[in-house]
Amino acid sequence: MRKPYPDDLNDKEWEQIGPILEQVKKVQGRPPIHDRREVLNALFYMLRTGCQWRHLPNDFPPWKAVYGQFLRWRQRGILEQIHHALRRELRTLMRRDPEPSAGIVDSQSAKTTERGASKGMTVERKLRVGKGIYLLTLRD
Repeated sequence: MRKPYPDDLNDKEWEQIGPILEQVKKVQGRPPIHDRREVLNALFYMLRTGCQWRHLPNDFPPWKAVYGQFLRWRQRGILEQIHHALRRELRTLMRRDPEPSAGIVDSQSAKTTERGASKGMTVERKLRVGKGIYLLTLRD
């Protein structure tokens, strides 16, 4: 048993998320080697610290296992199901309708160029200079 990190799931949180992961049927292959809770804890650690996959601490499952499981959950929509279930639970606790009736989009969040019109009027040309290095030229 490893020492818990601050972002690890506690038992009450796992009671809410665990059943969603237990409903996931294995499509093919052998049974999972690593505990799903530990894989989620590794994902939460990465989200909090911003570390790279290969830099996960050794007390988590191997990074390849965590990354592979993340890709499978993302592809099958499992992470989205967890998000929606927790959102509905939170809204119910707040005595609100479980499903939101409206959404807000903030146009100030989108980045724009300082001189947006001038860039649209120019022709861009990309030249390959070296391995992975490009030279961008703008012509009027």
